[in-house]
Amino acid sequence: MIFFGPTCHDRRVSDVTLCPPQPPKLLLVEDDPNLAAMLVEVLHDAGFAVDHAPDGQAGLHLGLARGYQVMVLDRRLPAIEGVDLLRRLRGRGVTAGVLMLTARATVGDRVEGLNGGADDYLVKPFEVDELIARLRALMRRQADTGNQIPIGAARLDLDARRVFRPDHPQLSIPLSGREFELLRVLASRPSQVFSRDELLVRVFDEGDSESDRAVDIYVHYLRRKLGRGAIRTVRGFGYQLGTM
Repeated sequence: MIFFGPTCHDRRVSDVTLCPPQPPKLLLVEDDPNLAAMLVEVLHDAGFAVDHAPDGQAGLHLGLARGYQVMVLDRRLPAIEGVDLLRRLRGRGVTAGVLMLTARATVGDRVEGLNGGADDYLVKPFEVDELIARLRALMRRQADTGNQIPIGAARLDLDARRVFRPDHPQLSIPLSGREFELLRVLASRPSQVFSRDELLVRVFDEGDSESDRAVDIYVHYLRRKLGRGAIRTVRGFGYQLGTM
């Protein structure tokens, strides 16, 4: 059973005051029904719109289908284990702030969760006030990166036109103008496969004497800078954003 939090339905009116600002959307993936029920109530009272998934498979479906500002993931989940679930979400371009909530308290467990893409880690048993404070801190950090587009665990900075990688956060990878535009288009819709013709129209100036070979050339340039996995070739269709 999946619990969907409240949403603001579309209204056929121009007065936006009739539709107040929406609460931040939060995905809770927790298989303990008693703990989950308590957390849904507490988080809802704290101002979040909460969706609950009881296992990793349901969490993956919701995490990919809906845009969440923040997620709370258990480690030991049925169907898909918590860190594996997080890696799959990050690999598909999900950038929500993620807090791992688990009884696994060793340093190795925390390191594995953080390396898997978690932004924070809270060990059970925990204080509800601390959980809420950490989630709000994650949301503030998310707001500070509004000028960036995710590429897996890395980020494309739209102002600096550089890629920042999590394994070397102090370094950045500069891009040429067309490398930047090509990567920006692919990253804008990470699940979409773009044909060469569509990329030519979106990336290259109209009237240029470029052929579809130009797309292949700039894909090669980006892969050389970012790694072969940064852009996927979908044979017979075109290109899709990969992971780094």
